[in-house]
Amino acid sequence: MEMIERYIFAVTQGLLQSQREDIAEELRGLIEDMLDERTQGRKATDKDVEEVLMELGNPKLLAQKYRGSKKYLIGPEIFDSYIMVLKIVLISVVSTISVGFIIQIILDPISILDHFIEYIVSFVTVIPTAFGWTTFGFVLGEYFGGVKAKDLQFDKEWSPSDLAPIPDEKRQIKRYEPIVGITFYTLLMVILAFSNEYFGVWVFHDEFSGVVPFLNEETYGSYLFFIILIFGFGIIKECLKLIYGKWTFRLVIYTVIVNLISLVTVVIMINGPEFWNPNFMLELTQAGLLSEGSEAYGTVSKIWEQSTFWIFILLVIGLIWDAIDGFIKIRKSK
Repeated sequence: MEMIERYIFAVTQGLLQSQREDIAEELRGLIEDMLDERTQGRKATDKDVEEVLMELGNPKLLAQKYRGSKKYLIGPEIFDSYIMVLKIVLISVVSTISVGFIIQIILDPISILDHFIEYIVSFVTVIPTAFGWTTFGFVLGEYFGGVKAKDLQFDKEWSPSDLAPIPDEKRQIKRYEPIVGITFYTLLMVILAFSNEYFGVWVFHDEFSGVVPFLNEETYGSYLFFIILIFGFGIIKECLKLIYGKWTFRLVIYTVIVNLISLVTVVIMINGPEFWNPNFMLELTQAGLLSEGSEAYGTVSKIWEQSTFWIFILLVIGLIWDAIDGFIKIRKSK
């Protein structure tokens, strides 16, 4: 019966992923035995099921008994996801830093000692940052989306009619989506915050000659905080999606708030004094990639001048659609 499955779902969602299947089977068998004992061979009615579930009690309290503990910084229901995401994030960070180190050695082998020192410094700086943002995101998800203390009061009346329905597939968020998002934000944070000197147009004349940077290297350090903040909030947003597992109005509101903070931060950053390389076109010309006065020079110059505007427009569209997509899925499931 649907009510039994809803009860089992409510209990197992509060348990470790590795426990859920076994405990679900155990509960299903226990409920069937209790129904057989109650009905004595006759067909079980909805009332019989409701009385059996009342005997078992509040599914959140039953889940708590299976867990054997009450207080968690990151609860069992999301702990498996937390460890999995943390592993993916750390592997991505280490891989990105290592690939960057190898590229630096290939392009500039003479400065291998300097590159090695940068490599160690990046490890010491980036890994705690990635670990911190990921953990912080899950802690917030646990606080806003987890089981609250008021829901676990032993004296609170409960009935099977309180059981939430099993989530509609249309509202569910596939696990790989936020995981890909977290990995994407982490990699961008690492590249832009700690390898920004390679973020530009690479110049080759028979061999690597250097990079014409998009960003102003002299003022870039003052924007580092904003970059980490933007991608950190992106990680938090994806963590909330992973924890909720389905689109709700509350999750849409959180998404709108986080996206709004990110948007304001980006606007402050890209419109700040000399965020972009002020000599970008001149350096392209000096590198022999463009000739001043040519048609190509005019085209690239126009694109460069409008880059801030179009980055802003695309960002606004992407962040707005992120929230609208969740709202549409909620409406379709009704």
